[in-house]
Amino acid sequence: MTASQQTIQQIERAIRKVAANFPKEAEPVLTDIHLWVNPYTGEIRSYNDDDEELDRCVVEEWIKSPQEDFYERVAPVLRQCIEQMRPVVEQMSIMRPFSFVLIDEDHETLQDLVIIDDEQTVVLGGTLLKGLEKDLDDFLQKLLAE
Repeated sequence: MTASQQTIQQIERAIRKVAANFPKEAEPVLTDIHLWVNPYTGEIRSYNDDDEELDRCVVEEWIKSPQEDFYERVAPVLRQCIEQMRPVVEQMSIMRPFSFVLIDEDHETLQDLVIIDDEQTVVLGGTLLKGLEKDLDDFLQKLLAE
């Protein structure tokens, strides 16, 4: 899914609002940032680990999105926007490492989008983790067979 400039600006504005909840000069807290995108309303809601809502916005381009693989399509867009907002994100008063996590309507983790650490920002892409589960299963089977 390619995102329009308006969509990117809406997501970046939402990330700025989330970052405003964690000003640089504040005492660092222990949390991850959870993002839920509603494919019917286009709404992005962000939460902390205690399921407290931090911000919400609507991405008009994503309203009533018909794709079955909606979350797989929005994840790279969110990841790209977070990466572009790296200077803002790295200034947040959240204890390292922390993650931006894509969740579903039940607040279950779908995938980690980005992990922020003191040393570096790690961007997790589909190709990095693709096939990892099968590799781990094969490894476990080999160990159990021995």
